Amino acid sequence: MIRIGVICPSEIAYRRFMPAIMKCAQEEIKYMGVAVANEQEWFGEKVPQNASQILDGEREKAQKFVDEFGGRIYDGYDALLQSEEIDAVYLPLPPALHYKWAKRALECGKHVYLEKPFTPSLKEAEVLISLAKEKNLALHENYMFVFHKQIEEIKEEVKKGSIGDVRLYRISFGFPRRAVETDFRYHKALGGGTILDNGGYTFKLAALFLGEDAKVTQGCLNYTEEFDVDLFGSAVMVGKDGLNAQLAFGMDNDYKCSLEIWGSKGTLFTNRILTAPEGFVPEMNLHTQAGDEKVSLSADDAFYKSINHFADCVKKENVREENYELIRNQAQRVQAFHDLARRKN
Repeated sequence: MIRIGVICPSEIAYRRFMPAIMKCAQEEIKYMGVAVANEQEWFGEKVPQNASQILDGEREKAQKFVDEFGGRIYDGYDALLQSEEIDAVYLPLPPALHYKWAKRALECGKHVYLEKPFTPSLKEAEVLISLAKEKNLALHENYMFVFHKQIEEIKEEVKKGSIGDVRLYRISFGFPRRAVETDFRYHKALGGGTILDNGGYTFKLAALFLGEDAKVTQGCLNYTEEFDVDLFGSAVMVGKDGLNAQLAFGMDNDYKCSLEIWGSKGTLFTNRILTAPEGFVPEMNLHTQAGDEKVSLSADDAFYKSINHFADCVKKENVREENYELIRNQAQRVQAFHDLARRKN
C-alpha cells in the first residue's frame, strides 16, 4: 500500500485530487492526511502582523479535507515529510515552491507527485530527477489530460484517414483574468506567468501528436504594464517529419481550450481537449467534403488515471525511468521556448 499525504490544502487538491484519490482506496494507494505550513515554513523570517489569521485560514481549509475525506492534519510540511506513516506526497503548491519542497520530500525518502509545472527551470528539474534516481524514488508531473481516452480516440480518427494527411495542428488554451490579488499565476515571486501555467499544456499536447522529439522553433511572450509576469504568448513546434503545431496561450483571454487538426481532405476540431472533468462527454467535430459531423468521444476521469500512473511509477522501475524522461523533455521544451522568447524581447 502506498500511503500518500498532501502538502497544502489547496483548491485543486480539494476539488480534483481528493475525489480522485478516494476512488483509489482499493488500488494500493491510500490518502493519509494534509499538512498545513507552520509559521516558519509560510513566512520565513519576516512574519507579518496578520500571520495567525493567515495560518488559521489554512487550518480551516485543512479541516474541510478531514471532515469530508478523513485523514489527519499534519502541523507543518516537514512534519508530514518526516512521518514514517507517509510513503509519497502530492505537492499542489505555487510553482516557485515546487523545487524546495520536492527536494525536501526526496531527501526524506518520499515519492513525489507534483502539480504542473514540475519546476520553473530545467536546471531545477535535472537536480530533482538526479536525486530521485539516486534514491530510487518516483516523480510524476500532473498533466492529467494525457490520460484521457479522447486523445487516443482522436489519434485513431486521424489514422483512419477521414481528414486525409495532416497538414497542421493548432492548439489554444486561454482563460479570462482571475482574482489577481490571490491567484499565484499573476505574481512573479510565486512562479506565475502563462508559460508556466496554461502554456505548458499546449507544449505537452503538441508532443503527444508530433512526438517527444519535437522541437520548439519559435516563441513569443507578451506582457502588459499591469503585471511583472508574461500574460499571453505563442509558439511553434516542429516534429521530425516536418509537421508543425501552432500554439497560443494566455491568462487574460477569451476562454479557449481547443485542438484543430487540419488535413488534406478535412478538419477535426474539439474544444475541451485539456480540461475535460470526470464524466464530461467531449465532442469531436469533423468537417470533410462529405459534410459536417459531430462525434461524441468517451467520458473519462483523467485525474484518477494520473494518480494510478503515479502508483505504477512507484511500483515499476521501467515506468519510473520513462517518467523521468517525460519530465525532462517537457522542461527542455519550456526552456527552449524561454530562450527563443528572450532573444526577441
